[in-house]
Amino acid sequence: MYKARYKKYVLNFKRPAGTSRGVLTQRDTYFIILEKDSTVGIGECSTLEGLSIDHVPGYEKKLREICNHINEYISNPHQKLMEWPSICFGIETALKDIENGGKRELFPSEFTEGKEGIYINGLIWMGSFDFMKEQLDAKLREGYKCIKVKIGGIDFEEEMSLLSQLRKRYSPDDIELRLDANGAFKNEEAMNKLQRLSEFHIHSIEQPIKQGNWEKMAELCKTSPIPIALDEDLVVTHVLTEKEKLVAEVKPHYLILKPSLLGGFESCREWITLAEKYDAKWWVTSALESNIGLNAIAQWAYKASLNPSEGAVLPQGLGTGQLYTHNIASPLVIENSRLWYKGNNNWNVEEILNKN
Repeated sequence: MYKARYKKYVLNFKRPAGTSRGVLTQRDTYFIILEKDSTVGIGECSTLEGLSIDHVPGYEKKLREICNHINEYISNPHQKLMEWPSICFGIETALKDIENGGKRELFPSEFTEGKEGIYINGLIWMGSFDFMKEQLDAKLREGYKCIKVKIGGIDFEEEMSLLSQLRKRYSPDDIELRLDANGAFKNEEAMNKLQRLSEFHIHSIEQPIKQGNWEKMAELCKTSPIPIALDEDLVVTHVLTEKEKLVAEVKPHYLILKPSLLGGFESCREWITLAEKYDAKWWVTSALESNIGLNAIAQWAYKASLNPSEGAVLPQGLGTGQLYTHNIASPLVIENSRLWYKGNNNWNVEEILNKN
């Protein structure tokens, strides 16, 4: 029999993080603590306002109810918690932690042994032109070969100017450039903007228009000069038959997998199967979790990308662990545009386990 409890934790950003949905300065997250036979596993349940389907009133009440009846959910959280994807992800993580001895090594591999790092993209947040340029220059100095720029938050011409400056300095062979519009483009303007952006040799663009517009998105995927990746459209689609309908009808070039938004690892495996069936590629991205969630996602992403699919050769989106002023101390470090797991004794989870 399992016992469970949870603990709320507030994460403060070092600098405001801008997206097309607004600017973030802090966010709440929840840690779920499972216990079985004196072994303790920790998972993270975190949501994003305006994006997660379970960012709703009563979330903490639901989490408390699940912890009080945890043994009713343990056997198949993927099916029983489909409407609560972040909680499913937290339970899956905590279960894997217990399964492997409660050491935060959920998916043992060359990554957790410190022998291999995971290539990641450098992330540029929305903000003023000067702020975005400052971030871009810093990421390039740090040696990133793949840069992801969030667009749609400032004047489009200023964004074009920023990308133009980057391409004057670095060719597509030097820097792979990804864009994330977070659904910011209006349907009627999307193709024109995609055509203009294509002059900068863009690797891909995430969610150019809002989710739910399958017919228009399918048209864009068919005609866009820039390959399109689905992100928010995946977040609101959880039943397997609907997942397949989405991929089959829209025919995206890439899928963006965020385990805490999509319902955990089992749900993401379903998306990977569909990606391979319909000739789409994929990569894994964190969603502003603390190092507890990021660690789980990174370890799973390393193992998942070792399969024969094209996901193995794509940089992952796992660089968000350095955003906070007081993240949970962990072995995760970024060096030379790779995420590494160095030293399994570097975890400091006492603040989580403290019952006060």
